[in-house]
Amino acid sequence: MRLQARLAAARGDRPVDLLLENGQVINVLSGKIERSPVAVFDGVIVGFGKYDATENFDLEGSFLSPGFIEPHIHIESSKLTPSQFAEVVLRRGTTTVIADPHEIANVLGIAGIKFMIENSRSTKLDIFFMLPSCVPATTMETSGAKLSADDLKLLIDKPQILGIGEMMNFPGAVFGDPEVLSKAMLSEGKRPIDGHAPGLSGKDLSAYLLAGPMTDHECTVIEEAREKLARGMRILIREGSTARNLKALISLINPTTERRIMFATDDRRPGDLRDHGHLDFILRQAVGMGLDPLIALRLVTLNPSEMYNLKDRGAIIPGAIADLVALNDLKEFEVKHVWKRGTMVSGSEDNTSSLKPLIPVGISGPLPVPEITYADLQIEDKGCEVRVIGLVPDQIVTENLIKSLPASNGFLQSDPTQDIVKLVVVERHTGSGGKGIGFLKGMGIRGGAIGSTVAHDSHNIIVAGDNDKSIISAIRHLTEIGGGQVVTAGEEILADLALPIAGLMTDESVSAVSEIEEYLIEAAKKFGCKPVDPFMALSFLALPVIPSLKLTDKGLVDVDKFQPVSLYL
Repeated sequence: MRLQARLAAARGDRPVDLLLENGQVINVLSGKIERSPVAVFDGVIVGFGKYDATENFDLEGSFLSPGFIEPHIHIESSKLTPSQFAEVVLRRGTTTVIADPHEIANVLGIAGIKFMIENSRSTKLDIFFMLPSCVPATTMETSGAKLSADDLKLLIDKPQILGIGEMMNFPGAVFGDPEVLSKAMLSEGKRPIDGHAPGLSGKDLSAYLLAGPMTDHECTVIEEAREKLARGMRILIREGSTARNLKALISLINPTTERRIMFATDDRRPGDLRDHGHLDFILRQAVGMGLDPLIALRLVTLNPSEMYNLKDRGAIIPGAIADLVALNDLKEFEVKHVWKRGTMVSGSEDNTSSLKPLIPVGISGPLPVPEITYADLQIEDKGCEVRVIGLVPDQIVTENLIKSLPASNGFLQSDPTQDIVKLVVVERHTGSGGKGIGFLKGMGIRGGAIGSTVAHDSHNIIVAGDNDKSIISAIRHLTEIGGGQVVTAGEEILADLALPIAGLMTDESVSAVSEIEEYLIEAAKKFGCKPVDPFMALSFLALPVIPSLKLTDKGLVDVDKFQPVSLYL
């Protein structure tokens, strides 16, 4: 029996497979650093101290940590398939990922979730999934699919499914919407349910918690995080490529609270993964802000393992999977070596996955979008002020601004003096021709347009530009290539990135995608785009569950009131 063999190895009655020696072993349970060899047999940790071993590995004084666990990410936002995503994060010390595939689910439904599960099996990285609970996120937009509790029930018992994904329809949960509650009930009180409740407090927060959500990663201010923590939620401090909340929330972590806090990325662009890292990046930032490194490590190891019932990992203890990371120090968290189930993961880029992902039938090809004309983009001047979406730097929340705009021939125009451009969202799933048109402040575009089919969460076409010719060119090009991202100047295509998998991902490597993405961003910056990543900022402007004002294919949404609103006051 397998257990008998492991027991024999633990007793020292047979050689272990691997003995890691001369290391500083991080004990996330005691909060101490131990100097003892770590014995590995059959992919698990079996003991400490001197053992006969098939392989002895000298750690040369480096720190040995449990493998990092990402508690909440949308892999699709990296534009990489799970197998390609694994190649870059494994080298950064991440050995387990808990992903919410609601991006691809909003485009392809159950078929998209199955694609993510199947593709993830081609990598050494352990990728688990939370079932998307809000497809679509709201009825105020058009998605490519709608998933009911009965649909999710078909997947709930698969071994890679851990629980129910973020419940973004928090008004539905608070007011007892039967469809929302039926999805929460799939957890049967045994599986975790992720929350998503930006700004929720008081009695509404209490009602939301009664519906089942256990975590929240949307806190942007310390008072909100403290209240949610005090009411029983576990807080995921998010530090992604666009939403960066670590600085605002770092003081939440203290000896009393730290066991109920985790670090998460939520969304991470490929260039950031390649150049700056994954959870190792957050560890560097947190320790640089003064956090004890052993506490920081607990937030990416033990805490997520306990929250998501992954009892076989998260600490260096007998019986735990030998997912281990050797670190040069506890300041920069430079990763020297990674072991996955006791096997060293090489540092080269292209050897952690072995299978080329298969693109499911029906994902690639031109999008069913009717021709968009200049007349379609005209906004009548009614002689009054209008609502304008205001970008907030390094956040995915927006401002609900009231502005006066210039007009020409009876139609409202972009206004470069106020840094206000036109924003257009076009439905791309059903061929309905639905579109929402509004205005955006803070993007900085002059003389062109940027467009994308990555537009959370329904992922319709979204384009921002200061002239209609560039906007129309962007829409046409994205339609022709089957989805992706583009920069246009008039009818000229200056840069593009094709994303043939659901208009969200490509099966290219992280290096290839990052290089193209950098070229895209550089092209956008030539038009004056202000955000570090204009496309990541653009991608959240159609998300009607993040305050305060957003635009979908059905029009403007006041997220604070959770209802559609007119452009005009």
